[in-house]
Amino acid sequence: MSTILKYAGVFVQLVGVGVLAIPAISSRITNTDLAIGLSLIIVGYLGHIVLNKILES
Repeated sequence: MSTILKYAGVFVQLVGVGVLAIPAISSRITNTDLAIGLSLIIVGYLGHIVLNKILES
């Protein structure tokens, strides 16, 4: 379970990249899409750092 939890932040980042990639491919990018994708990437990045610090201690 801890190995899956260790990479949860990376999975959230990949979802954020997908949210950014799908509208970019279809050429219909809106500010809402960009904000959601950016927030998912930032949350995934910070979550990855926090979860790894918690699991290693």
